[in-house]
Amino acid sequence: MKFAHLADCHVGGWREPELKQLSILHFKEAIDQCIRENVGFILIAGDLFNTSLPDIELIKEVADTLRKAHDKDISVYMIPGSHDYSVSGKTMLDVLEKAGLIENVMKLKDNNLEFTIDKTNVKITGLYGRRRGLEKQDYLMLNKESLEKEQGYKIFMFHALLDELKPRDMENIEAYSLYLLPKNFNYYAGGHPHFIYSEKHEGYGTIAYPGPLFPNNFKELEELKQGGFFIIDVTNNTSKHIIIKIKEVHSILIDANQKTPFEIEKELIERLKDVENKIVTIRIEGILNSGKTSDINFRDIFSRMNAYSIIRNTNKLESKEFETVKIEGTVEEIETKILKENLENSNLNINISNELMNLLSREKEDGETKTDFESRIIKDTIRTLRLEKMWENAA
Repeated sequence: MKFAHLADCHVGGWREPELKQLSILHFKEAIDQCIRENVGFILIAGDLFNTSLPDIELIKEVADTLRKAHDKDISVYMIPGSHDYSVSGKTMLDVLEKAGLIENVMKLKDNNLEFTIDKTNVKITGLYGRRRGLEKQDYLMLNKESLEKEQGYKIFMFHALLDELKPRDMENIEAYSLYLLPKNFNYYAGGHPHFIYSEKHEGYGTIAYPGPLFPNNFKELEELKQGGFFIIDVTNNTSKHIIIKIKEVHSILIDANQKTPFEIEKELIERLKDVENKIVTIRIEGILNSGKTSDINFRDIFSRMNAYSIIRNTNKLESKEFETVKIEGTVEEIETKILKENLENSNLNINISNELMNLLSREKEDGETKTDFESRIIKDTIRTLRLEKMWENAA
């Protein structure tokens, strides 16, 4: 008997249309591979969508894909992730569940979790992931004893980063201790941190993260290139990580130090020669020797390329050139000058404008309540604008 473990699909997560479509295509390919592998069931450990209320077209695409698994008698079990979760408790997962396409295995009542039993007799349960780690209290209150005593092949699904498994680049991210999870499960299907991990832990069983089904940001595209999921063969006690590669990712890093915008453009054109139908990530860092960052004509360069998608990161690209602004006079004189320059097409005169600025700079007096302070400012503003009669009529 085999089952699949997916997580962090983030369908619809990209703003770029081409990459948003790829998140859907990766989900479709994952389900198709599960069908070809003849898995008994599929686990999705949170964040099927990138938001609790996705676009209707995304829902249709996902529903059609899940229906293919349903038609092959392959059940899909889920828990909500931090992106699926909604404060109202209503998400599109509820719609998919009512349509019979998935089953939410998080059945929590009075600090007790129920098991969902698959047709293969595997017992599945789990806890959702919520934004800002608000599910931690549920873990602390959870009655673990009954879960740990349950017999049979058991799977616990969770959507959280574990302290004991944190990679170095996630040291400052809040996480939970492994000891919050109930013991004595055969498999722990994790989601949330976007890295790949699968190891046995004494007293727990195999704890696994399959990584994202498709990279969900610039850095992940650079580092991971592709996404994937696990297929676990219970009979043979083996697992394999399936890589989904629909488009190749070509990453470019350019050191801009001591270079001109023209030299950056020339290097870009040279390194973008063989990018047909590929995803291209371009990261440019450093301080230009001359010119401004806006002098680099990205639009013209990219328009000549036949890549599938090109995205760039220039957050750490700087210029030596700064526009020098000479400021003379007192603060009041500078304010008056700016007001004169900007009041040409206004009905306000310079005196009224100055009075309004003075009003907005006032502070609460000793013993004055917030309500009294706000009331005083409103009255003084009405008087300054000569709107007393209008205010009285409105009242």
